[in-house]
Amino acid sequence: MTTIGTFTRDGDGFTGNIATLAIKAKVAIRPNTKMVEQAPDYRIYASGAEIGAAWSKKSDADKPYLSIKLDDPSFAGTIFCRLVSRDDGSHLLVWSR
Repeated sequence: MTTIGTFTRDGDGFTGNIATLAIKAKVAIRPNTKMVEQAPDYRIYASGAEIGAAWSKKSDADKPYLSIKLDDPSFAGTIFCRLVSRDDGSHLLVWSR
């Protein structure tokens, strides 16, 4: 897995940065008011534009994380990743092919 972002808790959501060779963006992950059960728990924004969604999940070890789907017309394809917490309270955005 590759770390492509670092985030901190910001109220009910998260703020942070995503950095890859092609992407450099300040990102906000904000709670989503769900109208249907399958709707995402969070919406993800960069520069005011929605670039993704996230669903709350639990690992096999019963640790919470966010399953994230990022997409934008400038991307070659959809990016799937996870936002996981660290012991120091920070959160890492990890991606694996």
